[in-house]
Amino acid sequence: MARKVTPQAPESVRIIGGKWRSRPLKFTASDGLRPTGSRIRETLFNWLAPRIEGAKCLDLFAGSGALCFEALSRGAKLCTALENNPVVVSQLTSNKTILEADNLKVIASNTQGFLSAKKSSTQYDVVFLDPPFDQKIHAQIAQLLTDGLWLAPNALIYCELPLSEHLSVPVSWQLLKDKTAGHVRFCLFTYVEQSDLIK
Repeated sequence: MARKVTPQAPESVRIIGGKWRSRPLKFTASDGLRPTGSRIRETLFNWLAPRIEGAKCLDLFAGSGALCFEALSRGAKLCTALENNPVVVSQLTSNKTILEADNLKVIASNTQGFLSAKKSSTQYDVVFLDPPFDQKIHAQIAQLLTDGLWLAPNALIYCELPLSEHLSVPVSWQLLKDKTAGHVRFCLFTYVEQSDLIK
């Protein structure tokens, strides 16, 4: 008799603060999907608190949606979420519907391809750069963000990476915050326009 395969039950994370505080976000486990832990998210959004209200956000590797929904919950104006896994995109869209998050735009796309295809028509105030740890593409994505004019003046960029990985960013990115939690390093940069660097 063939064994019955039991579908994997959805996992979930909870939104920490704002209008959707304590609401669960369901997601299906998949390779490379690693939601930012609640303690790190709490620290991150304490960092972002003075700037998140009314901000335009870009979540480059949305995954569970923990970062983009947290930002919107706390008053961000809008968020564009990129994700290339069809199952994960479907769950993000479902969570968007459940929360009635009309200011979330979910785009099914490869991040590198999306950023390099065109110059941005929108400049973002807050960007989340948290790719699967095994890809080691922070430097590549950072350069695409800068070259493609995706960053608003004084934009804040959040990076999360393995503690063992060297982080290389453009000279226009200035480090504001830098912390570790276990084997994870997480840090916050601000984008300084080239004309301001020359002064």
